[in-house]
Amino acid sequence: MYLVDTNVWLERLLDQERAEDIRRFLDETPSERLFITDFAFHSIGVVMSKLNRMEALLRFVQDAFMDGAVALVHLKPEDTQRIASVIKQFNLDFDDAYQYVAAEKHDLTIVSFDSDFERTERGRKTPAEVLKP
Repeated sequence: MYLVDTNVWLERLLDQERAEDIRRFLDETPSERLFITDFAFHSIGVVMSKLNRMEALLRFVQDAFMDGAVALVHLKPEDTQRIASVIKQFNLDFDDAYQYVAAEKHDLTIVSFDSDFERTERGRKTPAEVLKP
């Protein structure tokens, strides 16, 4: 089960350098094994809105949540203490700590291009690493 970080979704949505790796990852991984935090989802909405890419955002929502079974996970206000602890422990910024705590809470593997997760106990995998046999 994988918590897919914001940067992975955006790489695909914006058709950037590693978009093909992500396409393969998404095609070969059943959507019911994919998770996204509410924080990442809203961040994607902000970025796509600023870039005037609302059609792509709507297509993403349709593909991931309506046609697919990607699960949206939330943290509660009481999780803020753990987020603060993770920020200090691993020297992460708030958004990375949020992702980390969500992955920890739901026992998910973080899929990200952000090397900051390598400083943590859970680590991270890239989409290409998930696909390796």
